[in-house]
Amino acid sequence: MRIATLTCSNTEILAALGFADHLCAVDNHSDFPEEALQGLPRLGPDLSINMALLQELKPDLVLASHSVPGMEKVTAQLAETGLRYEILDPTSWSGVLESIRTVGRVLSCIDRAETLIQDMQNEIQSLRESLPAFEAPPKVMVEWWPRPVIVATQDSWITDMLRLLGAENAFSHLEKRSSPVTDQQVIEAAPELIVCSWCGVKKLRPEVIENRKGWEQIPAIQNQKVVCIPESGLGRPGPRLMEGFRALAEVLREGFAQPEAPARPVQPH
Repeated sequence: MRIATLTCSNTEILAALGFADHLCAVDNHSDFPEEALQGLPRLGPDLSINMALLQELKPDLVLASHSVPGMEKVTAQLAETGLRYEILDPTSWSGVLESIRTVGRVLSCIDRAETLIQDMQNEIQSLRESLPAFEAPPKVMVEWWPRPVIVATQDSWITDMLRLLGAENAFSHLEKRSSPVTDQQVIEAAPELIVCSWCGVKKLRPEVIENRKGWEQIPAIQNQKVVCIPESGLGRPGPRLMEGFRALAEVLREGFAQPEAPARPVQPH
């Protein structure tokens, strides 16, 4: 089967299920696994897919997505091509797992998909067990973009990832996938940890966040808890979110462990 993917996460799901060698074309942003993508036709950015080239390549299946705002226009064009396609559109961790199942069913490898899912779930459980018991869930802000500041909000797999690790999305009260926020909203949310994970940016600059005027009163800034986790580990709803889980667990383990109580002196008899 010849398969074309229109976004990074779909490419990575295919690879994790052992179907990278079935790829006949990918979007411009797909970069993993690097060796499997060498020499493949590139279809353009995920928001501007070259439909003429896609039709010319005649894939048996196109894996599309709505994970980035604006992709609906791409899938509307895709529907007019007559090509067979599936749209993956997870907004939660369970949705990410269901996307893997969907691809497994379409490719008749559902057992392989379930094994992958179980392995991921088992690792998450191990990561959670490795973390301390927090006095209260640490409030975490994940920043997708710096100008304007755009953050992960309620309808995001980020909310679930943090919850599964015993933390809390500082903007889970905003009923969107992501949202621009004002300085005042960030101050009121009072995140204790800020994660810089700018989409499509290779060089992350935490100092941009640390030096914002007026943010000095935010706990994460006061306590120097601004960290960088690449978008590939947090922004792609597929198997590579496990990289994000590991990175978040490490930060939470190191930055929010409760100090051990001093040993009680031995009383003489």
